[in-house]
Amino acid sequence: MPGPDLASLCDDLAAEHSDLDAVVSPLDTATWDEPTPAAGWAVRDQIHHLAWFDRNAVLAVEDSDAFTAKMNEMVGEFAAFEATLANEARSMAPDELLQWWRDGRVELLRVVRNADPTLRVPWYGPPMAVASFTTARLMETWAHGQDVVDAVGATRTPTNRLRHIAHIGVRTRGFAYTIRNRPLPDADVRVELAAPDGSAWTWGSDDATDRVHGPAFDFCLVVTQRRHIDDTSLVADGPLAVEWMSIAQAFAGGPGEGRTPGQFAHT
Repeated sequence: MPGPDLASLCDDLAAEHSDLDAVVSPLDTATWDEPTPAAGWAVRDQIHHLAWFDRNAVLAVEDSDAFTAKMNEMVGEFAAFEATLANEARSMAPDELLQWWRDGRVELLRVVRNADPTLRVPWYGPPMAVASFTTARLMETWAHGQDVVDAVGATRTPTNRLRHIAHIGVRTRGFAYTIRNRPLPDADVRVELAAPDGSAWTWGSDDATDRVHGPAFDFCLVVTQRRHIDDTSLVADGPLAVEWMSIAQAFAGGPGEGRTPGQFAHT
């Protein structure tokens, strides 16, 4: 089955931006400093992170050499980089930060919509096709948005845009093992998810002994490390499925700490 075209992906990314914007735009000044489930990150840090990396994504598409130089500088002085971002996030008034994020994401969508579809975009891992790169930005927006939603007690209605995130979650099974220096098991794991519209999304062999099944929303929460599987309705059947769900990571970088069992009420 062919994936969505780039224009459709951009539309979905824009919709994801709008959904999160609707959560943060009414917040009062104090709530922007409300801590989120990510240790040390307030609401403002989550939005600043998205805005900063949206701008860096524009650079990756338009000037790969400049992006690579900036990435190497960041990796070489990572503690200083994190401190700089934290200071920037705290120095901006909420309305300024909100507008900064809005301006950056508009520019990102403009650049991606006009990019050569065959372009390989450098990022914090192997270069990606433009469509995959756009999907990754959607996943990041949704995942950091979940931290904001959890912090302020808001709700977001799950949409079929979750399919993009679930697909990344499945595709990164090998990555989750690699960053932990573990060999990827030879056997497949079947994934069967109930979509928000009532349809079924599946990946993997019908003959796979191990299986992950449940709501697509819960699967996306687990693979983006926004929930421990024990706090969801997701079910992992078989040792390979259980192991994968314990280390699943759809985002780039080193192994994430994830969330602890019981951190969120299981509804």
